[in-house]
Amino acid sequence: MPWDVRNAMSMAVCFHNRDCLMTYRRMDPTADCGIQVFGTELKALFENAGLALFDLIADLSLVKPAFAYPVQVTGSDWPDLLVNWLRELLYFWSVKELLVKEIEVMEILEYRLSASIRVEPYHAARHRLNHEIKAVTYHRIRVTHTPAGWEAIVVFDV
Repeated sequence: MPWDVRNAMSMAVCFHNRDCLMTYRRMDPTADCGIQVFGTELKALFENAGLALFDLIADLSLVKPAFAYPVQVTGSDWPDLLVNWLRELLYFWSVKELLVKEIEVMEILEYRLSASIRVEPYHAARHRLNHEIKAVTYHRIRVTHTPAGWEAIVVFDV
């Protein structure tokens, strides 16, 4: 009969027909970071989510926007649009090493977004990085309209 040892951080497992040497240990993931974002309107929610992403990545007080880029994103619903939006913004950092300082959502219609972002190239001597964000996930994604406006929950892999 298999056995397991459980605690808050791991689980050790032995399989049937084996001696009871541990064959693997499952580690509970601690490699994620979640945010809850608010906006009085949907446009503000998406702007705030993008700025929150880059506030996690770097000290935005040291970023001076130098260039503007247009961004267009689509999704199958509001949560999918938010994930795709944040993934597109993360691409500017992960691939182009550009830090986003300002975001203006120009148009947001049913599951489509057009925006302008202002960025600065990363300079190690001048910018301070906070966290490495590896990916935007669908884990716990939520976009909700409330009496006060809009709110979302997003989880990042770090």
